[in-house]
Amino acid sequence: MKKPVITVLGSINMDLVTVTNLIPNQGETLIGQSFSTFPGGKGANQAVAAARLGAEVCMLGKVGADLFGSKLKDILRQEGVNEKYVDIATENETGTATIIVSNHDNRIIVVPGANNEVTPEWVIAHEEQIQNSDLLLLQLEIPIESVITATEIANKYGIPVILNPAPFQNIPKNLLEGLTYITPNEHEYKQLLDQATNEEIEQIKDKSIVTKGEKGVEFHLNNQKTTINAITVEVLDTTGAGDTFNGALAVALSKKHNLKDAVLFATVAASISTTKMGAQTGMPALTEIEDVLNQKKLSFGVR
Repeated sequence: MKKPVITVLGSINMDLVTVTNLIPNQGETLIGQSFSTFPGGKGANQAVAAARLGAEVCMLGKVGADLFGSKLKDILRQEGVNEKYVDIATENETGTATIIVSNHDNRIIVVPGANNEVTPEWVIAHEEQIQNSDLLLLQLEIPIESVITATEIANKYGIPVILNPAPFQNIPKNLLEGLTYITPNEHEYKQLLDQATNEEIEQIKDKSIVTKGEKGVEFHLNNQKTTINAITVEVLDTTGAGDTFNGALAVALSKKHNLKDAVLFATVAASISTTKMGAQTGMPALTEIEDVLNQKKLSFGVR
């Protein structure tokens, strides 16, 4: 069977993580416990998740002309993601997320950097890649004008579009209308409904696949609210679970599975990812999902 082709347009970041007992006050210097770097960015994370599950994935985005950028491109390549269209930004460094972790609390500063150079004009220059896709996967860590442009291109060729509306911002009507599915978490879903007109509320409800952590996933099927239960696992790290869900959902839908089965597949993938440390490092392979589906088939389902 031919592999589905998924194009991911989105952010590519390096996460800089410092673990410390205390958060420094203004003007204070403290000694931390550890420092690590991890590949990140919602776009890159979702691309890796989809590639691990057997899709042919093309990443569209930008990194800086720096060590982080070359390392991130190498990691994408090693994961089987086509990074030919990950271009080098001319005016910015690679995007970063500086994360300070202290006693299960964290504080994050994101510098978009090269991600801000993913302009509508740049997206238009890559129209052919979108045209040749089975599905387009988007997030909101690049300029929203570029997300709109990519959606319009996909609509022109009848390509399904999934938008993960994170980090949250208002969704313009012309973008909402072009989406096949939206994948907010509970908080983002409430924000979507709060900022919507009455006409848009119905569209949002029909198109939304709402992730609710340990409470599972809710969506509308044949005008009925449907729930896929989360599976019980020993959670070590929830980082990247949402990105795993989106990558897995894209794979299942691009393989023409029905919505219920696709959401089930993605829910299991996200649950497995929480049993390992790290965002991309915790993302499962296809065989892991198949094993869990076989083992757990009587312990969860749709109600």
